[in-house]
Amino acid sequence: MRVLNFGSLNIDYVYTVSHIVQPGETLSADGRATYFGGKGLNQSIAMAKAGVPVFHAGKVGADGGGLLGECRKYGVDATYIETSDGETGHTVIQVGRSGQNSIVLFGGSNRAITHAQIGRVLSQFSAGDFLVLQNEISGLPYLMQQAAARGLQIILNPSPCDGALLSCDLSAVRWLVLNEIEGEQLTGEQESGGILRALAGRHPEMGVVLTLGGDGAFCQSGGKRIFQPSCKVTPVDTTAAGDTFLGYFTAGLYEGLPLPRVMERASAAAALAITRKGAAPSIPTKEEVTRYLKEAT
Repeated sequence: MRVLNFGSLNIDYVYTVSHIVQPGETLSADGRATYFGGKGLNQSIAMAKAGVPVFHAGKVGADGGGLLGECRKYGVDATYIETSDGETGHTVIQVGRSGQNSIVLFGGSNRAITHAQIGRVLSQFSAGDFLVLQNEISGLPYLMQQAAARGLQIILNPSPCDGALLSCDLSAVRWLVLNEIEGEQLTGEQESGGILRALAGRHPEMGVVLTLGGDGAFCQSGGKRIFQPSCKVTPVDTTAAGDTFLGYFTAGLYEGLPLPRVMERASAAAALAITRKGAAPSIPTKEEVTRYLKEAT
């Protein structure tokens, strides 16, 4: 069994500000830093830091050599990352003093994923392998269709939740990992209970993880539901929290851990990530998470 993450690779331009800029407002930044990220890469790095051998598939532009280096730095296999003639995807991120963030995403090469590339990559994987997906790349409906036909176990983070995502057939998704905003966009329900019930009614065979930020997370699978309280920390930068959670959640599934243990470890990893600045640099190692959980008991 292997893990493939077919996802985005971005260059992140992070601006530290007093507060998230309001419509019509001009705001001076306290500072700027440049990181390598993208939901896809962040999740791959989280899996690698959690001890999982992960392959990343995607596309960068001619200016994306640093992203390939970032993969090598963290032990992510970049064999299936191709290069396009266009510009690499990037984000402009504001981080306020409270730790909250606001993100503008430019797709760039992430939106140049072709059916041919999808075919080349998926031909190297087989039934039972894990496939992690987000919605920051092109070709997602075709990718999900082809992965399902091959019997891959799909773990989907439906972010950003737009028209393309809403048109996807989710029946082949084994695990859906989403937050409350995405849950409302998919179901029309605002409360966590309503979101979980709606998804169970539509896709009874699909496991669902609903993250609630500082209020914890629910895991629903096989007619059972468990709740994982959040770990109480002082936030510095929430940029990679969700990606860290998903990466560690996938790692727990790969290792065959019981779901309560999977949720506990994913929650702890996400909590540690928000105490640090940046995306990939903020993601904790497996050893750090283990130590944190021992100290918390």
